[in-house]
Amino acid sequence: MTKRTPDIVVLSDIHLGTVGCHALELLQYLNSIEPKTIILNGDFVDVWNFRKYYWPEAHMMVLRRLLTMMTNGTDIYYLTGNHDEVLRKVSSLQLGPLFIRDKLILSLNGEKVWIFHGDIFDVTMKHSKWIAKLGGKGYDLLIMLNRFINKILLSMGRGKISLSKQIKDSVKKAVRFIDDFETTAMELAIDQGYDYVICGHIHQPKIRGYENEKGSVIYMNSGDWVENLTSLEYDGDEWTMYKYREEDFVASERVEKLIRKNRQNSKVYIK
Repeated sequence: MTKRTPDIVVLSDIHLGTVGCHALELLQYLNSIEPKTIILNGDFVDVWNFRKYYWPEAHMMVLRRLLTMMTNGTDIYYLTGNHDEVLRKVSSLQLGPLFIRDKLILSLNGEKVWIFHGDIFDVTMKHSKWIAKLGGKGYDLLIMLNRFINKILLSMGRGKISLSKQIKDSVKKAVRFIDDFETTAMELAIDQGYDYVICGHIHQPKIRGYENEKGSVIYMNSGDWVENLTSLEYDGDEWTMYKYREEDFVASERVEKLIRKNRQNSKVYIK
């Protein structure tokens, strides 16, 4: 496979260390690209829900792949999120091509791009962190239940459903009624003179324009690798949304063995 070479790739909400993470699919995607810069925009490793006994080989392979990419010249910016907020204690750290930051500002073709995870706009984070943490654990259980239900539906010849996505969508709509995440990010970006604002956190991949009496901005959200399997890519001229599709990949022998193993295992990691 000829590897694509985007200038910048933005990934968020991968949640390594949890059942919901689609590490195999992410590994296939990472193996297909050689970007100049990767931005991990928060919740890369899910520290909230991390357990010593749960770290599948595929999750380690993702880390190895990123290390290989750094060795080959890719810069990686790890922007902190709420599930890995412990790294905010060292958010000025640089280890060679690895940079840990809370936010990132880029100038691309004369336009200013503001990138951050986005949990600072979440009402549940600002006022009820313990509820958000409890919800994170329940979310993993919901995903496992969803996988079990989908196995039954597929055996009956019916299509899959996403309980977690439907519930999360409804919860986020309720939160947005009080404190609209996207509008808050866009209006603040306009106030500060940015042309683009890129977030993660809400697991909703999107590219949209916004305008008010003070100016305009392009809002982008890179989505996640739990439900949507998406990323943002910049080719030196424009931003596009990438969406993982299984049919686009021919798995290596090692990845195929992992896929077969995981499908036979009671802890299913892929859809």
